[in-house]
Amino acid sequence: MTSRRDFLSVAASLSLAPAFNAQAFAQLTRARAVAAGRNAADLADDETFWFEIQRAFEVDRTWVNLNNGGVSPAPSMVIEQMIRDIRYSNEIPVDHMWRHLQPRMESVRRELAAEFGCDPEEMAITRNASEALETLIFGLDLQRGDEVIVSTQNYGRMLNAWQQRVNREGIVLKKVQFAVPVVRDDDVVHAFAAAITPRTKVIEITHITNLTGQILPVRKIVEMAKAKHIEVFVDGAHAFAHFPFTRDDLGVDYYGTSLHKWLYAPIGTGFLYVRKEKQKALWPLMAGNPGQENDIRKYEEIGTHPQANFNAIAAAIVFHRGIGSDRKIARMRWLRDRWAKRLLADGNGRVKVLTPLDSPNGGGIGFFNVDGLDPVKLGGWLYSKHNIVTTPIVHEKEFAGIRVTPNVYTTPQEIDVFAEKVLWAMRQGIA
Repeated sequence: MTSRRDFLSVAASLSLAPAFNAQAFAQLTRARAVAAGRNAADLADDETFWFEIQRAFEVDRTWVNLNNGGVSPAPSMVIEQMIRDIRYSNEIPVDHMWRHLQPRMESVRRELAAEFGCDPEEMAITRNASEALETLIFGLDLQRGDEVIVSTQNYGRMLNAWQQRVNREGIVLKKVQFAVPVVRDDDVVHAFAAAITPRTKVIEITHITNLTGQILPVRKIVEMAKAKHIEVFVDGAHAFAHFPFTRDDLGVDYYGTSLHKWLYAPIGTGFLYVRKEKQKALWPLMAGNPGQENDIRKYEEIGTHPQANFNAIAAAIVFHRGIGSDRKIARMRWLRDRWAKRLLADGNGRVKVLTPLDSPNGGGIGFFNVDGLDPVKLGGWLYSKHNIVTTPIVHEKEFAGIRVTPNVYTTPQEIDVFAEKVLWAMRQGIA
């Protein structure tokens, strides 16, 4: 656990200009004072601590937003830095944006690399996980007949990208299935291993599924695949800053994520990690400059773009560190269990939760369905009648339900309102 002195020194080391919003920074400092000397589990339900975190967000409390997995609000200190930089850029963009703000992204690169546990020369800043993963999908040379293995629970945009390579180049896309929720990690590993043939070149997996919130055994799959000289692309869109891990915990060579979900960076931010020795063989999505063959920055050659969004990632990192990764995931699981276990207890056997509870294989994302209630209609009723935002999901023929993704600014009262309305709908029905 970092000390207050460590925290303040990290903030100063980011070399941000102009300075952070004083009030938002003070809220972090007060929260850390409450947390001093206490472990993450003890703080999970301490509303004195989390009230200070909640105050850092300017959100519309007439809504209960339980779709932070799509995109999360950013705390005020992040938004204010981005706005300041936008205004500064606009004074004379060719000078302020390109000559002053763009070089500062190297500080962002350094701090993101420190969080992920890699060399800064392996960290590219992207606009989202889709851009990062499509760089991987379209960047690797494959021949007609080469095989790629994914799961039916991979993100739809990634499946579409692979299908385009199938249509244009004649590669073979194989989809494996696994149970929901997963009973044993080895069941997932065996599902992928059973699909491998001598033509298999790539496996793409999600770190935590965007559907049910199942955390998959990435390291086991990577080790299995590397032994067979198969590349593994990891879609970490929902994982980074959601729960603690580093590159070396996973053993990955490739990783892509969004930062506007669980890191609370501005909308349109993400990163792509590519291990140094893999960069030369991986083409960028847009052409790089001559001499960039071994430069991670070739994956950032997207043309003119606003720099303010990217630089404000640094403020989000400070906020994330101020909370602490262990505290964040403890709170997220506590919020998830507050609604999930209540629905299970009071739902008369009609509620099924498809996310692992009381397990390290689940995080803040929860997924449930109710026998006799259409999830799409239930989600629409919650939204239109009660201003509660959730994510109804009907996944092919495998499962259907509602995804619930609260965040650190979510209050227990908001969780209770959601649970009460679902139970009311179960008893009274919905129009």
